Amino acid sequence: MSGMVVVFSHGKESGPWGSKITAMADVARSLGMAVESVDYRGIADPAARVEKLVAAAAKLSGPKVLVGSSMGGHVSAAAAPRVAPRGLYLLAPAFYMPGLEARTPQEISCPVAIVHGWRDQIVPVDHSIRWAREHRAALHILDAEHRLEDQIAAICGLLRSFLTELN
Repeated sequence: MSGMVVVFSHGKESGPWGSKITAMADVARSLGMAVESVDYRGIADPAARVEKLVAAAAKLSGPKVLVGSSMGGHVSAAAAPRVAPRGLYLLAPAFYMPGLEARTPQEISCPVAIVHGWRDQIVPVDHSIRWAREHRAALHILDAEHRLEDQIAAICGLLRSFLTELN
């Protein structure tokens, strides 16, 4: 699997090397993959974040997997048509949010896995259920809140499986 690059996109109020990304990066590295985490701090506009991700991905060689959490999930999916990743792994992606429904990414042509918490009070789990149904994406719903902080081991296990299947 060497040669593949996993590119992480953090959420709106997070940072590029939070506990989830750090743990998931360890999983990717253990599989012989390179990792990159884009820093979006100070960029509130999702479209500007998409442009930053597309530019960052263009500088990386080899096949890419985009991994995003919350707004980072939205950004990863929105960038996918231009980045052409081997796969998308999304944590509680900010899809179908009020006032932004039309901006929910739809043109996805790679395998997608979504992990969401049943008790998410920020991005309703129903949004991921709807998107997964419409796009036939794998969907894993855990007993967790939006940040999924208490499910890092499960998230990492699911990521390991997803990355292994992409090989």
